[in-house]
Amino acid sequence: MDRKRSYEELEQRVRELEVGASKAREAEKALRESEELLSQIIQATPVPTFVIDKNHIIAQCNKAYERLVGLPAEKIIGSHKEWLDAESRETPYMADFILDKAPEEEMSWYYGGKCRRSKLVEGAYEAEAFFPRAGDNGKWLFLTAAPLRDAEGRFIGAIETLQDITEQRLAEEALKESEKTLSQIVEGTSIPSFVINNNHIMTHCNRAFENLTGIKREVIIGTTGQWMSFYAEERPVMADFIVDRASEEEMARYYGDRCRKSPLIEGAYEAENFFPDLGETGKWLFFTAAPILDDKENVIGAIETIQDVTERKHSEEALRESEKRYRALLDFAPYPIVVFTLDGRVSYLNPAFTETFGWTLQELEGKRIDYVPHGLEEETQKGIQQLLERKVILRKETKRKAKDGHVLDVIIRAAVFSLSGDEPEGELVILRDVTQEKRIARTNEAMLRISMALPEYPELEDLLYYINMEVKRLLGTEGAIAILLDEMKDDLFILGAAYDDMDAQRRAGEIRFAKHELVSGRVIETGEPLIVSDTTGDSKLHEERDRRLGYKTRNLALVPLKSSDRIIGTICAINKKERDFDEKDLELLSTIAGTVVLSVENARFAEELKKAYIEVSSLNKAKDKVINHLSHELRTPVSILSGSLNILARKLAPLPEDTWRPTLERVQRNLDRIVEIQYQVQDIMENRDYRARGILSALLDVCSDELQTLVAEEVGEGPLVERIRKRIEEIFGTKQAVSQEIGLDTEVRKRLDHLRPLFSHRELDVTTRTEPVPSILLPPDVFHKVFDGLVKNAVENTPDEGKIEVEVRKKGDGAELVVRDFGIGIPEDAQSRIFEGFFTTRDTMTYSTKKPFDFMAGGKGADLLRMKIFAERYHFKIEMSSSRCPHLPNETDICPGRISECPFCSTIENCHRSARTTFSVYFPPATVSREKAGPTPPAGYPEDRPEGR
Repeated sequence: MDRKRSYEELEQRVRELEVGASKAREAEKALRESEELLSQIIQATPVPTFVIDKNHIIAQCNKAYERLVGLPAEKIIGSHKEWLDAESRETPYMADFILDKAPEEEMSWYYGGKCRRSKLVEGAYEAEAFFPRAGDNGKWLFLTAAPLRDAEGRFIGAIETLQDITEQRLAEEALKESEKTLSQIVEGTSIPSFVINNNHIMTHCNRAFENLTGIKREVIIGTTGQWMSFYAEERPVMADFIVDRASEEEMARYYGDRCRKSPLIEGAYEAENFFPDLGETGKWLFFTAAPILDDKENVIGAIETIQDVTERKHSEEALRESEKRYRALLDFAPYPIVVFTLDGRVSYLNPAFTETFGWTLQELEGKRIDYVPHGLEEETQKGIQQLLERKVILRKETKRKAKDGHVLDVIIRAAVFSLSGDEPEGELVILRDVTQEKRIARTNEAMLRISMALPEYPELEDLLYYINMEVKRLLGTEGAIAILLDEMKDDLFILGAAYDDMDAQRRAGEIRFAKHELVSGRVIETGEPLIVSDTTGDSKLHEERDRRLGYKTRNLALVPLKSSDRIIGTICAINKKERDFDEKDLELLSTIAGTVVLSVENARFAEELKKAYIEVSSLNKAKDKVINHLSHELRTPVSILSGSLNILARKLAPLPEDTWRPTLERVQRNLDRIVEIQYQVQDIMENRDYRARGILSALLDVCSDELQTLVAEEVGEGPLVERIRKRIEEIFGTKQAVSQEIGLDTEVRKRLDHLRPLFSHRELDVTTRTEPVPSILLPPDVFHKVFDGLVKNAVENTPDEGKIEVEVRKKGDGAELVVRDFGIGIPEDAQSRIFEGFFTTRDTMTYSTKKPFDFMAGGKGADLLRMKIFAERYHFKIEMSSSRCPHLPNETDICPGRISECPFCSTIENCHRSARTTFSVYFPPATVSREKAGPTPPAGYPEDRPEGR
């Protein structure tokens, strides 16, 4: 039985051994897998790593370890430092200490107190050590060793990692050196300074800081109590804001506008404040905080410096008080004063400067003044150089520009000043505005010059031109004109204009204006000076005037020319070149006007007297012409009638005398009367006493009823009396003239066709240009007399081969008839008398009466007078302009009557260009004429009588 159990036990044991072997195989397999996995892990890590077994033999190592020791794995694995030198082989690895379960004290002693337990791995240790033979210059390695246990927890080896921290240690050493240097710098500077790290802990402060705050460094270093030095309660200092990278707005909440970015250090800020708890009475501190950065631009701390500026602040306060006193004094100075820094920037200016030049201190403080006029820059720069060299300028006369742009005459005094020591600190400049003084001096000089020059200009136009030139120069304008009132025509004309633009100057003297067409009309009516700063305000008025003058007006200044009892015109300055006209300009203009008005009026009176004398002479001449003309017109028919009566008497002699003698005697009596008139004219012209030739016949001086009564007394009432009455009514009676609408363009052509046969014997080129125009209102007979008279006048004053133009055109709302001849023209002194009647433009002795429409045919000279009367009665307007042939300057000069016979004209066109006479007749439209005409005019006007009576 016992053997059987033994056999069973043996079998059981065999089975157990087989299970154990199987488990061993599994464990061995698991170990191999574990070792393989460990090997892969070790090989994959970049940190140098090796593993030793329980016999201290290196079982595994990775490529990083191979590179560290400089040997391949086959020489390392399976050994224990045999590949190292003898000295190195005696030095254990940290893994050896772990495998031997060495006490911590032994490990700490061996690694010089730099070994410590790992906080991450149970039973592991870590340390730092320098290995002088590693690499070229040795290496600092960070060592970590941990035990390797089997499943039952038994030590089967150890693993060790060796991390190269050489660069880190060098950086730390450099940082320590930097910290040492920083500490020495902070300690060595006389400026109170302290340093905090990125945890706001103070790491450094110097003795100057201790002296300023009274706090020992050993008390405050290592703490965050840097605020205690400055504030009663805990709050950040500027260095704390720098470490926290606080925004500018956040810093402003603590420091207000006293904090600003440093202009010198990137990321730094500076501020100034009063700290009442420092010292006995508080201190003013200026402090700057700047970041401390690592090589990656990370903020690792901040340094703050503090300067005690209490004395400076007290000095500044004292200076401000002093400056306040001086400014109070300068503010009351009557002259403009400005204080410049040495680089030309304004630090102070007084109210007088603002009043004179326009700029305020707020506008200019810290800036340069742009008040040097163009062209004076070089002169000003030289003046500044002289001031810096000589330290003072006692007097310099120049110009400066005000804020509004106008230029002032000034006298400058300047000095370089120094508040402390000998170094110059600024420039004090005093300016005196002498513009008004110089203006008054110039005005006085001009008034004296004008007053002395007035007698030298007796001619009105020359006088006004001189005055206008002075006005233009004194006021600095583009033009100046005198505008005079023509009291007879009630319009305005320009005389003696002075313009920069010579064309405008010429045109100004050729145009007349109605009073309402110029601003001068307002000034003349009101008697008040006027400034027009902007002509766009009354654009219609100014544009029309400028259009006629061909000149653009921007602004005006006008003053009246006032004589003792009336206003005779204005003086007008045009287009101020610099700035606008002002009251001072008006004062100057008024002074000039008051000085010259008497001379202007005297010159005008003298001119009017001269014109009157010329006119009287012309009238006397005209009177002589009229009388000569009348004498001539009477003498010829009287002679013919006298001879004819004698012939008739001889032929009637065979007949009974009672049948013809009374008639001849009656004719003779009236002829004797005409002869008597002719004798009277001859007596007057020959300056002889008047010789009575008998009692004047009353038959021509009484009315028709009285003539009829005389006839009735002789022959009794009967058919003869009625025939006489009828004849008298035909000759002297009145008749009604009725106005009708006339189409001017068609009527002119019809009437010209009617007249052409009358001058068909003349070689003339008569051209007609007409266009449709509004109808006119006129009696047809009146129009025929006007038109026929103008054409007849043109034909009789144009030599053969000449030309005449007849034109009808629209003008305004009405129509205009123009008759233009290119004949001999009218002498200038005769043009003003041409419409006065019984007036001929030729010398009486140079012509004899010819057929109508002959060249230079005579006439009674009544046609143009009759046209003038028609114009007044029927509300149309007739004008004439003429230029005399230059080869016929005198009335006695005679044109040959044919252009080709003229010795002065090489071609017909030359004659056409030498002279012309133009009559223009303006007819208002029929609607306007009807409104003006009113009731039908009474009969009996001279023009209503039969033509030729």
